[in-house]
Amino acid sequence: MELLDDIAERFRSRAPSCDYWTLRLVAEESDHLEVRQGVVEPSVIASTLGAMVTIVTAGGVGYGATSDLSPSGLSSAAERAADWARMHASHGLFEADLFPRSATVADYRSPVSEPWKGMSVADKLDLLQRADAALDIDERILDCSAWITRSRLKQLLVTSDGGRIAQRFEYVFPGLLAVANAGSQTQRRHGGGADSVQQGGLERLAAARLLEEAPRVAEEAIALLDAPECPSDTRDLILLPNQMALQIHESIGHPLELDRILGDERNYAGTSFVTPGMFGRYRYGSDLLDVTFDPTVPGELASMVADDEGNAAGRRYLIRRGILERPLGAPLSQARAGLSGVACSRASSWDRPPIDRMGNINLEPGEGSLEDLIARVERGVLMDTNRSWSIDDSRNKFQFGCELGRLIEDGQLTGLVRNPGYRGISAEFWRSLDGVGGPETREVCGVANCGKGEPNQAIFVGHASPPCLFRDVAVFGGGE
Repeated sequence: MELLDDIAERFRSRAPSCDYWTLRLVAEESDHLEVRQGVVEPSVIASTLGAMVTIVTAGGVGYGATSDLSPSGLSSAAERAADWARMHASHGLFEADLFPRSATVADYRSPVSEPWKGMSVADKLDLLQRADAALDIDERILDCSAWITRSRLKQLLVTSDGGRIAQRFEYVFPGLLAVANAGSQTQRRHGGGADSVQQGGLERLAAARLLEEAPRVAEEAIALLDAPECPSDTRDLILLPNQMALQIHESIGHPLELDRILGDERNYAGTSFVTPGMFGRYRYGSDLLDVTFDPTVPGELASMVADDEGNAAGRRYLIRRGILERPLGAPLSQARAGLSGVACSRASSWDRPPIDRMGNINLEPGEGSLEDLIARVERGVLMDTNRSWSIDDSRNKFQFGCELGRLIEDGQLTGLVRNPGYRGISAEFWRSLDGVGGPETREVCGVANCGKGEPNQAIFVGHASPPCLFRDVAVFGGGE
């Protein structure tokens, strides 16, 4: 961070004359270690360092990115940004005076109990080799792997209004995969933290319990080979938190992105069935549906103190008691739409400008245990871990497949089914929500590859949720 501060001070001393400017410096490094079928895979080590200059001048807004952090390199980026600002003044979709200004001074650091360097590479690989071996329990295990991915990001945002926001993010993502095969049937199971990615240090590796989890993951993959296909009819559905994460992501998070609602994503990833007139009155789900934008949860993937334009981040309801309250729109989109939103202007790296993105989008807990939810189901299916997803270009109709299903009959789990899937329409589906687990059942999960924008930006997004019960859902098996 000292290096970034030095670069920022040099830029400030030679900053261009304009209405407003920001400099966002990003330093990122990552490591990936993996053992697959007893073989140590080539390690992947990456690092990047660069800057994005934003200029508001002459009635326009422009951006200039560079990896040349010398005074001349940053000046050149600022000149390019000013050129684009003048172009925007003639052809832009919004007035430059709508662009948010920040004087925020703040600091954020991911909670880390055990630093990445507290364990040698040899010890990490030894753990992965033992976990990989613990997956290989049967000749029907066709493929198996164990991995750890670590990412560290330091970001400094300074503004001409005196803003300075320093954020340090640490991530450790462990995981397991077992793939089983018998004849024409192939099944897979993930585990070992693969679906609960969070901020933190090596304590995330300890929490994943790779050695303890590996036998269960492999045994479930094998058991699914002989399990019957999931039935195809209308049944009650219980989704565990890791599948709820993707359900929230695709059918609440993306539809509520305000720039998408305004049409900015039309050419790439579609629009949204949500319209500006729905906010404050539209019934998105049942009274049990409470969804928050919450950057304050310790360790969740998108916890932060401010977004990438310097807007201070805080907890806000998006949906309360089923009624749609606010979109995922940062101040610029809020001004364009005349709606209140959240601090969610985020960029994937130094070479991308911030756009409206998800952060931590969480479904708030209700009451009771998973067993309580199961006891309320006469005829249903419990589904676990996403395997496939499909949603239309208005983020309305969807279809998801899961790795594992369990039948529920008369309030009891009765057996495995393979290739379980379900389909629905977003609002109809959320209105069928009839049970939400209590605080003790909530799990913090996340999506580490959320893509959006042209050129594409892949970012980390957090989702916390309890297990949830939905009534009368169309379910299907692998033959459908």
